[in-house]
Amino acid sequence: MSDKTHEADVAFIKALAELLQENDLTELHVKRDYGEDDSLNVRVSRGGAQQVVTTVNAPVPVATPAPAVAPAPAEPEATLPEDPAAHPGAVTSPMVGTVYMQAEPGAPAFITVGAQVAEGDTLLIVEAMKTMNHIPAPRAGTVKRILVEDGAPVEYGAPLVILE
Repeated sequence: MSDKTHEADVAFIKALAELLQENDLTELHVKRDYGEDDSLNVRVSRGGAQQVVTTVNAPVPVATPAPAVAPAPAEPEATLPEDPAAHPGAVTSPMVGTVYMQAEPGAPAFITVGAQVAEGDTLLIVEAMKTMNHIPAPRAGTVKRILVEDGAPVEYGAPLVILE
């Protein structure tokens, strides 16, 4: 295996780590097949304030990217009274996608903090694969917190809104 392929793999792993950070993801797993007995299997994950880069069946050792991946800055989670996902009024994302707070640009937001919602009212939209999925309120209540920003990527199960 040439040094050029090794350099390309290192650049690829660095790009995955950046993608993980930029989109606030917790894990990425990618497998590249170069030939019959030549592949690169990479899992990049982030747990808390550290990132881990793991390679399996790599054609050349790729331990060098680990130092290049800077640990994520520690988030001030100690200041939060509780994990929003554990809150009994949390409405979570049913899919991976992009959040939109209004029906179209310039339109009023579906919800605001303090707003009263009825069961079935649209809280926000999660776009997945060019499909706009309206996320309904599972019950009537008051919007206590909005945990996502307009245009932000979300993962499956990520808390979106707290209703009480």
